Amino acid sequence: MDVDDRALEDGIRRLLDARTGTICPSDVARDLGGDDWRELMEPTRAAARRLVAAGEVDITQGGEVVDPSDLHGPIRIRRHRP
Repeated sequence: MDVDDRALEDGIRRLLDARTGTICPSDVARDLGGDDWRELMEPTRAAARRLVAAGEVDITQGGEVVDPSDLHGPIRIRRHRP
């Protein structure tokens, strides 16, 4: 699969711009990966962690912001809320 880090980060930003709430990493992976979207799940989660470090997004579980270095299970991504 030929999807780079920047494309994943841009995909997260684009989908967040198009929605009012949160997105799932699988939304981005499906959008960019087509039939092979599952291969992009971990790279998409890594892209989300980079955007957290840049102060652009929050990663949530159960509606609560979580530490991106200790993720287990399903996550959601939203625009950062100061």
